[in-house]
Parts: sequence; structure tokens; C-alpha cells
Amino acid sequence: MRDNFRPTGKAGNELRTVLDIQKRLLPDLIDVLKKRYTILHHIMVSRVVGRRTLASSLNMTERVLRGEVEFLKTQGLIEIEPYGMRITEEGQRLLDEMEPMVKELLGLSELEDKLGKRFGVRQIVVVPGDSDHSPYTRFELGRAGANAIRKMMDKEGVIAVAGGSTMAEVANHLTVTPQLKNSLFVPARGGLGESVEYQANTIASTMAKKTGGQYRLLHVPDHLGEEAYQSLMQEPNIKDIVSVIRQARMVVHGIGEATVMAKRRNLDEAHLEMLKAEGALAEAFGYYFDRNGRVVHKMPTVGLRLEDIQRTEVVIAVAGGKSKGSSIAAVMRFGHTHVLITDEAAALEMLNH
Repeated sequence: MRDNFRPTGKAGNELRTVLDIQKRLLPDLIDVLKKRYTILHHIMVSRVVGRRTLASSLNMTERVLRGEVEFLKTQGLIEIEPYGMRITEEGQRLLDEMEPMVKELLGLSELEDKLGKRFGVRQIVVVPGDSDHSPYTRFELGRAGANAIRKMMDKEGVIAVAGGSTMAEVANHLTVTPQLKNSLFVPARGGLGESVEYQANTIASTMAKKTGGQYRLLHVPDHLGEEAYQSLMQEPNIKDIVSVIRQARMVVHGIGEATVMAKRRNLDEAHLEMLKAEGALAEAFGYYFDRNGRVVHKMPTVGLRLEDIQRTEVVIAVAGGKSKGSSIAAVMRFGHTHVLITDEAAALEMLNH
């Protein structure tokens, strides 16, 4: 596995020193840098955007934005066309190069360090904002999640992916790499009966198509009674695909709030009360966790089991939003997560938790 997400050691310390000096001697320069980075980043996220829409999104007057846009155009970082502004290749390259510096400026690197020490997670990536309210933050979660998959999958293998809107966003940002092109994408478990585009089957196939990889599907519901579960597990085709899923080298999953996920599974009031009584805060891959990371309830689900997660080489969790902070913390306390991709609002809530 690769661990080169951001500058550490001597390089990281030197960057912090330079930024500390600039903050003290040239504070105005830092403010200008943040502003222009934010404008450029929003144009990148929007792909194509008009000046009025951008000004509204940034809570900035059109007059002020006009001057900044002209500067960015002069530098060859954006192009202005009749239907809107878009970032150039040079602008994209500059954003990528600036990312470690901006993380230091926004205090995100410090948040990543604190979370890593608190929860014992090997790699943590925190993106700015709150994905509960910002589509830009959800976009960044997806982009960071896709980047983590590319970096951590250093050789071909089976990749099991869960469902959900965050996973769908991750899938949108994947591109072809040699390791992913030769990998097999599979759903981590059956379907929840939610929107088709958010089901694990759909996301696995989308990831495969984006990367040039292969995929196999699991055509069973996620929530089964014990008798139906045992019967399905005797079917040769089901046994075969489940065997493949349980050999995954990488698992990529989201994290849900326990009550929200229980309702999505149409659990009855008795089950909801039981989960509440047991202190369930979070749900991931069919298991419910309390605030200490202890499994308090599990569903008879076809697909990955807890023991499969515990022996998987790379487990990547992608989840954000202040509302999920305590849920994410609960799953991190369970352990066995190698990479966490989250946002600023969730990270702060996790530290409070």
C-alpha cells in the first residue's frame, strides 16, 4: 500500500514554517491566495459556470469577482466563453500543486493529524466544508475518495464497494489506471431497495466502466430473513459471487446513521427501539455500532461479513457531514479502517465525540 497523501516529515515542517512566516509578515497575501484558490476551485468543481452564479455561490459581489476572474484569465488559469468560465489544464495543475499549502492554511492538516492520533487510522483526508449542505464539499469527498482508491490499489485485485450517494460520487471521479483496469469490481452486499443509481451493483458497474475494469453483480436484496438467507446461500451462482466478494483486496464503503439506515431497511418499530436501547449510532456493511465501536446488532446480509473486513488489505471509508460525525467516530473506534475520507464539519464533530 502507498502512504503518500501529503507532505510529512521535513518537507511538511518546512511548508508550515514558510506559511507561518508569511502569515506574520504578509497576512494580506495569504488572504488573496485563499480567495483566488477558492474561486479557481469552484470553477473546477462546476466545470462550467457563469459569473453571476459563481458570485452567488461565493457570497461575493460581481464587481469584486470580475477583477479576480480577469486576473485568473490573464494568468492562463481559466477560459471565459459565451456559456461560462472553465478551468484550463494549467489551472488544474496549479490547484493540485497548491492543495498541500491550502490544507495547512485552512488548518485541515492539523485536523487530519489529530484524528489520526485519536482514532489510530493510518491515513485521513479532510476536505473543507460540510457535505450536509454543500454540493461542492460532496464533490470533493468523491474526488478524494477516487484519489485514495487509485493510490492505495497498488496491484490488481477484487474491489468490493458499498452503495449510497457518497459512493456514487466516488465512482464519478474514477479514471483508468493500470491496476484498476485489471481489477474486478463487485458489490459488497445486496441491494437496499433504494434508488437504482445508489445501489452497490450500479456503483460497482460504474466504477468498472470508468476504469476499464471488470465487474460482477449480486442480484439479491440486502435485508433477508434467516430462512431466506440460508436458502439463498445454497444457490451455486450466489455462493460463487459471494466467495469472490469475500476475497476482496480492497473494500470501499460509506457510513450511515443507525436510525436512518434502519428505516431505509424498513425495520419495524420493535427493531428501531431495540437499536436505540443498545445505543446504536452507526451502520456500515450491515452491522450496527455503538459509540465505543462495539457491534450491537447485525443483519443477515448476503455479502461481506465482519471477519472479511478484518482481514482485508485496504479498507477505505468515505463519509462526511456534521450529522454523521458521531457515527463516523463510532466506526473508527471499531478499527480496521486504513483510510478515512471525511469533511471538515464531520472531523470537528468526531473530535468532540
